[in-house]
Amino acid sequence: MDLSSATTEARNPASAGLDRLSPLELVRLMNAEDATVAAAVGSQAEAIATAIERITARLRVGGRLVYCGAGTSGRLGVLDASECPPTFNSDPGQVVGIIAGGPAALASSIEGAEDNRSAAVRDLDAIGLSASDCLVGIATSGRTPYVAAALQHARKLGSLTVGLTCNERSDLEGLAEVLIVPVVGPEVITGSTRLKAGTATKLVLNMLSTGVMVGLGKTYGNLMVDLQSRNEKLAERSVRLVMELTGLDAVGAAHCLAKCGGDTKTAIVSDRRSCGANVARALLKANGGRLRDALDAPARANDLPGTNADSRDLVVGVDGGGTKTIAWVCADRRLGAGAAGPSNPLTAGWAVAEWNIARAVDQAIRAADINAGRIAAICLAVAGAGQPSVANRLKAWAESRWPEARIKVVTDIDAGIMAGLGARPGIALICGTGSIAAGRNERGEIARAGGWGWLAGDEGSAFAIGQAAIKAVFQAADGRREPTGLEAILLDGLKLPDVAAIRWKLNESNDPRIWLAECGGLVLRAGGDDPDRRALVQQAATDLAAMVASVGRRLQLESAGGELRVAVTGTAIVESIELRNEWVKVMGTRWPGKIRVVIVLDPVEGAVQIANQLAGLRPRDRPASPVRAAHGRRDRGAARDASLRGAPPL
Repeated sequence: MDLSSATTEARNPASAGLDRLSPLELVRLMNAEDATVAAAVGSQAEAIATAIERITARLRVGGRLVYCGAGTSGRLGVLDASECPPTFNSDPGQVVGIIAGGPAALASSIEGAEDNRSAAVRDLDAIGLSASDCLVGIATSGRTPYVAAALQHARKLGSLTVGLTCNERSDLEGLAEVLIVPVVGPEVITGSTRLKAGTATKLVLNMLSTGVMVGLGKTYGNLMVDLQSRNEKLAERSVRLVMELTGLDAVGAAHCLAKCGGDTKTAIVSDRRSCGANVARALLKANGGRLRDALDAPARANDLPGTNADSRDLVVGVDGGGTKTIAWVCADRRLGAGAAGPSNPLTAGWAVAEWNIARAVDQAIRAADINAGRIAAICLAVAGAGQPSVANRLKAWAESRWPEARIKVVTDIDAGIMAGLGARPGIALICGTGSIAAGRNERGEIARAGGWGWLAGDEGSAFAIGQAAIKAVFQAADGRREPTGLEAILLDGLKLPDVAAIRWKLNESNDPRIWLAECGGLVLRAGGDDPDRRALVQQAATDLAAMVASVGRRLQLESAGGELRVAVTGTAIVESIELRNEWVKVMGTRWPGKIRVVIVLDPVEGAVQIANQLAGLRPRDRPASPVRAAHGRRDRGAARDASLRGAPPL
């Protein structure tokens, strides 16, 4: 698109003498120009309505609404996204705002950010954009490369694409399935699209988010009924809403809310339909969360399947780490599984962590095709939950979201111990993005080593390997050490032209820890006899062995006799036979007795077992995840590789 032909860049004859106007004349001129914006937006009513319908359909089945823009357009998208949780009680992360240049661009201009097409792809990949999501690309000029690249990438992924621009014949044509084009004409100050174009953009975004949230059942009439009593102000508002829509007095409304976990819609349905909280939730779920439909539904609430207390026979296990979150719904077997992004609140942030846990669990429930009322217990095994304040906050949040289920919060290492060791003494070793070893002896005593986080620890992890590899490459580029074969491994794996590009890639990463772990994965997968690569693998193996041996000595497991049982989990060590064999070799020199290695492919199985115990259900006879064992002795030096194929089906 030729920017010179854009109407937003044209000169406005009405403001040609702008600098000669008095303040009152300037205000009247701008007001007259602004008055034309509503009509321009109104001309796009059908396109906006189509976008609302299609976005709502995706969000109903777990998708997200993602705004993407640069400059003023990006700021308006982030603003609209940030206002959805407090306005509609929407899940954090359900509506996402992305701005070119990242959060720093909200306060100041980031030079060249709007022209960086590759950054758009990276930013969308960082939030895990998928075919279930919707991307609204906002570019008032219609030619922003960052936005065009984002729409192009979203279409390849199968996401719904919506374009918003204030110029006809823009570069967004052909990239967006739905195109919204409110043409507002030349600005009072030539090219200053924060004025009329910005106002039009804000009006359209208001309509999109409001229309979608109304479609998701967030309102009853014009009342914001999708509330939970999480603070004093919201509690008072919830009581008033329940009073208005049920006829209860303040005491009765507060009592009804308390029985329904503070959820306003559930309390209203419970009173109006004369049913319990669990049945009220089932009615709301059966009617897409829409309060009016749940109140008017002809079916009797007690006829809904899976709403009786005695039918709560399922459990949910969640394994949440710094890179991904896995959830399983189980009975005597796995019924459904879900997956989402990182859920360690200390590294991903609370909003992202809670959103990803909820998304993974909801996906598992939908995959199992069951009513959430059948869930008896949920175990959240989450990295970072070893800190009591983190565990307590996660538990409170989970209890508000799934009030009928028993909730237990443990660490991801607890799930690894349960999945690989059960009630037996031994040690669990996690080696993925981060690393930690923890164990238990026959007296029930617990000890741990590592797990201090990426700033000061995580030795032997994929992150540590990646960080060491990049340091070696940079030092070689400086002439501080001999050239290294790690350079070719990283450049080929990252598809970068030179070492300088590695630096820029690292600086532009939204989460350097995860990006460095990906580099560590490249080193582990490369194989070969390059001495520098082999040295990194051997150092990682030595660090991991030191952690395991330390835990074993402190728990006096060497004096217990028999084999030392070590449950091993985490992408880095499970997927790298080389790292695993090197680790067992080093363990053979550091541990006096026999070692039995149990490879845990699905640590979420441990969370399921803990949830079973919490619910008082019969323990599983055998693990649900494929597990294989390898043995090592001091005189053998290396483990027989554990076969990861041919495992029994779930």
